[in-house]
Amino acid sequence: MLRYFLIFFLFIFASISNAEVKEKIIQNLKDTKNLDFKFEQNVNGKIENGNCTIEYQKKIFCEYARSNNKILVSNGKSLVIKTRTSYYRYPLKKTALNLILDKNFLINKIYDLEERIVDNSLINFTIKEGVNEINIFFDKQTYDLVGWQNTDIYQNFNITFLSSIRKNRVLSKNLFKIPVQN
Repeated sequence: MLRYFLIFFLFIFASISNAEVKEKIIQNLKDTKNLDFKFEQNVNGKIENGNCTIEYQKKIFCEYARSNNKILVSNGKSLVIKTRTSYYRYPLKKTALNLILDKNFLINKIYDLEERIVDNSLINFTIKEGVNEINIFFDKQTYDLVGWQNTDIYQNFNITFLSSIRKNRVLSKNLFKIPVQN
């Protein structure tokens, strides 16, 4: 009988602990208006890096290092990827970033999802929405968003890691302005 009581107690303790982790991640997301960070992105084995700024809801600006002046910009409706020689514009809603950049969507999903601990340092949630399957990762100590992995609109497997994260900074109003095509 003592064994069953102990198992029951451990189960309850684990459930409370998991609920606390979710609440801390959700509260951290609620408190975050924007964040900037360094990133490393692996798309089918091709690694690129640079700096990004996210402003909730659904805005992002990224400058890639050493890559033809490549930038990625979303104003919340459109997503543009621009280099010296190319210009691509997509409706944001047709990309996985539409979900990743939607803080309210993430919060609502986290309430309902089971978390997984990865390497005892990351908390992972797998989101399945329509054709998208996105793995979102949070730091186990700070509860900050530290990365995601998904398949992009060209069916490329994409892994993005965030580092040097800073939150709630004053941002330029023109940062998320869609660049014009050359």
